[in-house]
Amino acid sequence: MPSVPRLSEVIATLDALWPPERAEQWDAVGTVCGDPDATVSRVLFAVDPVHEIAEEAVKLGADLIVTHHPLYLRGTSTVAASTFKGRVVHTLIKHDIALHVAHTNADRADPGVSDALAGALDLRIVAPLVPDATDPTGRRGLGRICELDHPATLRDFAARVAHRLPATAQGVRLAGDPDALVRTVAVCGGSGDGLFDQVRAVGVDAFLTSDLRHHPTSEATQHSPLGLVDAAHWATEWPWCEQAAAQLDEISDRHGWDLRVHVSKTVTDPWSAHHDSSAHHDPSGHHRSSGHHSSGPDSSGHHHSSGAPN
Repeated sequence: MPSVPRLSEVIATLDALWPPERAEQWDAVGTVCGDPDATVSRVLFAVDPVHEIAEEAVKLGADLIVTHHPLYLRGTSTVAASTFKGRVVHTLIKHDIALHVAHTNADRADPGVSDALAGALDLRIVAPLVPDATDPTGRRGLGRICELDHPATLRDFAARVAHRLPATAQGVRLAGDPDALVRTVAVCGGSGDGLFDQVRAVGVDAFLTSDLRHHPTSEATQHSPLGLVDAAHWATEWPWCEQAAAQLDEISDRHGWDLRVHVSKTVTDPWSAHHDSSAHHDPSGHHRSSGHHSSGPDSSGHHHSSGAPN
């Protein structure tokens, strides 16, 4: 008969998938709260440990939340419920829900966050963008170098990204020649503009990531004809939740655990609306191409996107 695992057993499984010692030194991964001897029958995966996710876990009857982003990345001196993070902790403890974080250790894993991103876009993975020097297989590391099955213009590749990833208010931006052909692409889920040197070194046609800042992006486009595709941070990391849930599901079946694994479809991207200014006059006095206004959630509070949260 299936057995109900203890939290300590599930955490040991998660740590085997994403060893905490492989996280960056500045990171805050691992178990935030939870009784190691408590039983776990439902697990909820999400990107952000915010109050909406805690409330979703309560309604679901989950015993454990696994998030990609840390709750206390920079530490704290209080968990008072008067703070939003303290309120999350109080909600979880009150309802006997544990919280576990896999962040940069999941970024570097095989498979990791960027594998899930590449998979969502049907890209063929060639190698890590920044290989882990301690991995003899050469499969772990930050980012992934990928190939498209068929060459596409940068514009069409960006459209694929917009269609395949969860919809957000930001949408997808591109920099570079929209008609340039893309055969190879580097991808990095989450913030990736610190990897421009590595991206240029591998000689790909385009780079997909998020949180691209003005100065690094401007310099990158001046330096080479590299195409840049900038999607929302949350959207580039959400596919990992599905991948991670599938991994835990498989291990649970192998162990004979009575464990139900869920992926949150709550959109926790912080931006709620976007106004495209391209329809207005630019500083040179010329009209730009026609634009549009896109909002975040629709009237139901959800986004619509193929195969993603809605």
